[in-house]
Parts: sequence; structure tokens; C-alpha cells
Amino acid sequence: MGDLEKEVALHHEQTPKDVASSSSTSLPELSWTDAEETAIRRKIDWHCVPIVTLLYMLCFLDRVNIGNARIQGLATDLHLEGTQFNWALSIFYIIYLLFEVPSNVLLKALGPRFYLPLLVCGFGLVSLCTAFVTNFGGLMGARAVLGVFEGGAMPGMAFFLSTFYKREELLFRIGIYVSAASIAGAFGGLLATGLSRIPEWGVAGHTIHTWKNIFFFEGLITILIGLAAPVWMPTDPRTAWFLNEREKSIAAERLVREHRTDPAQKVEWRHVKLAVMNVHNYTCGIGFFLINITVQGLSVFLPTILKDLGWQNTKAQLYSVPPYVCACLVAIAVAYGSDKSRQRGIWLAAFSVLALIGFAILRWVSQPNVRYMAVFFVTVGAFPGGPGFLSWAINNSAGPAVRAVTSGYVVTLGTIGGIVATWTYVPSDAPKYHTGHTINLGGQIGVVCLSIFGILYCAWENRARAAGKRDHRLEGLTEEEQEQLGNRHPRFHLWT
Repeated sequence: MGDLEKEVALHHEQTPKDVASSSSTSLPELSWTDAEETAIRRKIDWHCVPIVTLLYMLCFLDRVNIGNARIQGLATDLHLEGTQFNWALSIFYIIYLLFEVPSNVLLKALGPRFYLPLLVCGFGLVSLCTAFVTNFGGLMGARAVLGVFEGGAMPGMAFFLSTFYKREELLFRIGIYVSAASIAGAFGGLLATGLSRIPEWGVAGHTIHTWKNIFFFEGLITILIGLAAPVWMPTDPRTAWFLNEREKSIAAERLVREHRTDPAQKVEWRHVKLAVMNVHNYTCGIGFFLINITVQGLSVFLPTILKDLGWQNTKAQLYSVPPYVCACLVAIAVAYGSDKSRQRGIWLAAFSVLALIGFAILRWVSQPNVRYMAVFFVTVGAFPGGPGFLSWAINNSAGPAVRAVTSGYVVTLGTIGGIVATWTYVPSDAPKYHTGHTINLGGQIGVVCLSIFGILYCAWENRARAAGKRDHRLEGLTEEEQEQLGNRHPRFHLWT
């Protein structure tokens, strides 16, 4: 028993072929080499990460293109007054957060190969139809329906990747796909500039021009890619069309041995309870909430903020590109470094300090060029935080059913930050936006504190488990009941 406990306790550091699992679905007679596992992982990388990255880029593009449309005449043509634009942003996030967890439960039941592309086609169609709205009520309706389809996209894609990758492999892949938000921010500015210059076209009474071109063509592109996505996207390791039978077995077995759980398990109430009652999920959820105030706020308001620095529409659109490009590259690098070091909190804390400095400059410095430099600090410091907190929560959740609930639950908490973000930059605070920058400055201070707390809590819990102080959880339980403890199992090691 002692030797087996040592092996299980160290399962997070060993290769899966070296660790025997107590799961009834495990195949202890199956073995493989490191070279085989690496080759399989590369195949999975090629068939999962690019398509998810593309789909999430389209998701984020269709979400934030309203910010680009605003400075191309949307507010004027729809006769938006006062805070009506902010309300149009808020309704999206309110509906969005209500559908995140239910959507992930549905995803677990139906499978991702067709469900995720269905969501993509849905929000693409809504974006296309937004080109035809004529008043504030129509805009509110379109944004609400957009929230229904986009609500399941980010947590669904994170869960999808978690069904293919081990814990130390996950953040790098999630970091790549979430970096699509930065790509969308950069590409969105360039695309909006080009699309807004397309000459007016259409039929009498329904002409498409400037900001309407942005919604119409970006929505059309999204629909076409969503329809094609199932051709490339797999469902799970056991049925992946690009793997042979032995590779399928290895791809699935390596996850069974790490998580000690059947990957095909259905979501039950006990899984929801494990996710909701997990203290660490609140650390990550609140951290994601604070990060989202910054990320979602900048994604929509950055063109407006830059315009208020004195740059005109086209120049403001183009100047929004470089900060996003830098944020994308840094987010991927941080994800890679975090996976290699097997640490999350220290990376989150360090880069949030950079964002903190950026908001301090935006709050108290008035020179436009210096303030533009601060925008780089903010995007580079804040954008790695979303995938960092989400991956940290998923890493410290055991079993696919619990991870499905966790990813939806943490993103739901984070989405509340998106609602707050829609009210951080209001017209009455222009052009300096002191209130908005102060709120974000406080948020980044909170992120640093939460990251440090997460490190200390996980380290404390790991020491308690190593000392046998959590062994009482196993008393009187059968082997199957012990497996169902998930992340509460005394031998489950938490990432710091």
C-alpha cells in the first residue's frame, strides 16, 4: 500500500505510462514510450488548437466589433443618447453569464464536434443581422441573443481542450486560443477600417454602409467557418478520426491515469457540488472577474479611448492594433512558461503588476504618447490573466464532469466583470476617464492579492495532505467512493 500511495501521490510529476490507476476504465496492461506520446500530442495539437483558436477569435470579434462600429457612426445612426450604448453592452454580458454553465452541461451531453460549431454559426448570424438594426431597441435585442450563443463558447472550448490534455499541457493550449482575443482586437481594428470603407450597397430602405459593413461581413465569415468546423474538429480522444486505434487508446488512457476518473462520466449533482464548494474556484473566479473588467472594457472602449487622445477615427482604429499584437505574443509566452514551471499564481501576480503600473500612468499622466505606452503595459499585463485563472481552476479540479462545471462556473463569475466593464468608461468621464482607470487600477491590485492568496492556500493544502491531515476523508469509503472525491482526495496535488 505504501509504494502505491507514493506512486499516486506523485502522479502529477510522472509520465502516465508509469502510474497505475485504480479506475475501472484504466488499461494497466497498456504501455507506450515518451516518443509515442509526444507524437500523439502533436497530432492533437494540430487538429484541436488551431480550430479552437480560430473559432474563439471569431467569437471575440463578433462580441467587440460594436466598439469599432461605434466610432464609425453606429451611435449617431441609431440615435443613441447618454448611457444607451453602455446598456447595449451590459445586456450582452447579463445574458452571457446565465447561459455559461447550462451550455457546458449540454456540451458534455451532446459532444463538442457539432455543438461548438452550432454556437459559432449562431453568434455569426446574430452579428450579420445586427447590420439591419435601426434603433436602440433593435440593438438591445441583437446583443441579448448574441449573449445566448457566446455564453457557452469560452468555457466550452476550455473544457474541450481539457478532455485532450494533461494538466501540465493545458494552459499553453488555452493560452493560445484565448490569445485569439488579442488577435481579434488587432485584426478587428484593421478589418473594421477596411470594411467601413466599402461603398454603400444594398436595396432601397436597407442599404449597408460603414459600420453596417463591419457587422454584416464579419458575421458572414463567422457563419461560413462555423459550418465547415465539424469537418476538422474531433469529439474526444477515443473517437478522434486522425488517430489510429492504438493512438486512440493511448490518448485516452494517459488522461484516465492522471485524473483517475472515467473520461466519459456524466455530470451529476455531486460534480456540481464539488465545483461550487471548491475554495480555489472562488479565488480563480474572482480573479477572472477582476481581469475581465480590464480585458472586456479595453476590448470595447480602446478605440474610443484612443480617439479621445486626439486621433481621428481611422488612426484610432489602427493605433489599437499594436497593443493587441504584443498582448497576444506575451500571453502565449506566459502560458508556455507557466506550463513548463508547473506554476500559475506567480505568473499571474507578476504580470498584473505590469498592468497596475499601466493604469497608474493612465490615471495620473496627461501626455498622449506616454498614455499610449501605458496601454501596452495594460494589455501585456492583463491579457495573460484570463487563461491563467481559468487553467488554474481546471488544473485543480479532478474528473471531466467536475472540470466541465468548473470551467463554466469560473467563467460565469468572470463574466460579471464584463458587466462592470461596460460602465467603467462612460461619456461623462471623457476624455481622461479618471473613474474608469481608477476602477481598473484597484482591480489589478486585487488580482495581485488573489494570486498570492491562491499560491499560499494551495501550498498550505498540499502540506496538509502530505502530512496525512486529510486522510480521514478516506475512512469508511469503498475504492469507487474514494475516486469520487476528485480534487478533495488526499493524494490529489494542487498546482500553486
